[in-house]
Amino acid sequence: MYLLSKELIFPPVHFANEDGLLAVGGDLSVERLLLAYKSGIFPWYNQGEPIIWYSPNPRMVLFPENLKISKSMRQIIRKEEFTVTYNQNFEAVISNCKTIFRTADQGGTWITHEMQQAYIELHKKGIAKSVEVWQHLDSAQCNKKLVGGLYGIDLGNVFCGESMFSKVSNASKMAFIYLAQKLEKENYKLIDCQVYNNHLASLGADEISREAFLTYLKN
Repeated sequence: MYLLSKELIFPPVHFANEDGLLAVGGDLSVERLLLAYKSGIFPWYNQGEPIIWYSPNPRMVLFPENLKISKSMRQIIRKEEFTVTYNQNFEAVISNCKTIFRTADQGGTWITHEMQQAYIELHKKGIAKSVEVWQHLDSAQCNKKLVGGLYGIDLGNVFCGESMFSKVSNASKMAFIYLAQKLEKENYKLIDCQVYNNHLASLGADEISREAFLTYLKN
């Protein structure tokens, strides 16, 4: 594990250990975060810990054309009970993600205040993006509330997903599905899902080697 200094540099990712842990320290400046994501690295740590940087192998990704939409989700989409928007309320999305994880961890969250502010700054610069899912509260669809969403880093041809939340069933799935369909139309190569989880696997995500993942970041 490498100790970072103020110098804007990361060690080669093949120095990461078997858990993907690569380095510790540094800061969450826009410049360092952008360099990290372009290098296949992301921060992941808890409140009170130093900043820890990861580059896991294998890497969980979704190629947009491989998106799987279940029959039940197709029915939910057809009902039009939700509206999906993009970059309409980034701060609310990351705040909800932080709250959801704090509740699940009984007081702890990896989305620290420092990290939250750093990604808000990335959003202001057009680098971090959000997807919002709104539930209609009346038949006229005039009133709605935010019930799900996700956010991540947009590298132009790769979208690096960071976190998602859901206050009602299937809201986070809705956000992911709409994002994948949008990115496929815009010829994005893949969505980075970082590490394996069953939820994203059910939507078509799969693991590839870190080496293969890095090739997509270079093109």
